[in-house]
Amino acid sequence: MPKDTFYNLSDEKKKRIFDAAVQEFSTRRFSEASLNQIVKAAKIPWGSFYQYFNDKEDIYLYMLEEIGKDKRKNVPYTEALDPDADVFETIIQKSKESLELGRVKPEYTKIGMLMEIDNSEFITKLRVASAEKYMKMIERDKERGLIKPEIDSELVMNMIFTFGLNEYFRSGLDENRYLKKLNDAIKIIKEGISMFKD
Repeated sequence: MPKDTFYNLSDEKKKRIFDAAVQEFSTRRFSEASLNQIVKAAKIPWGSFYQYFNDKEDIYLYMLEEIGKDKRKNVPYTEALDPDADVFETIIQKSKESLELGRVKPEYTKIGMLMEIDNSEFITKLRVASAEKYMKMIERDKERGLIKPEIDSELVMNMIFTFGLNEYFRSGLDENRYLKKLNDAIKIIKEGISMFKD
């Protein structure tokens, strides 16, 4: 996260740095993104960057935190989800929120997509942390008797995330198609496809 010196900057300068990070990380994967470009676009001296951040990971985490704040501000129903909703309802709701925010800030969607196709150790850890949150929900739903106890939580999440990513690229900008396909895929995962009982 930023150093104290960053928080002492004017709001205009902080916004310039944030915008420069968004511009760079929405056009290149984290592993390929250039601090040089961020510094140039933010119009700050190169040496100043290290007065504000430790490294590229630092500014990336700051950017994600600010995007999260923006999401809470611009997508009013973020907090409205029923806390007892199952993991599948939660995924659908979060997908709707991401699409809504993507309409307002398409570059945020691009950052998310680039995260999914970046295999750097740093981004992989972030993805794992995000998936763990949903796997905990699956475990909670197992305890509530909503999901079979023997189901592999990680596999379920991989199936949903992989399908969601592939379908997003297939659907293009057709949000209705994307949400319908995601709903259909989740229904199949929940109900299965076999006509035969064990």
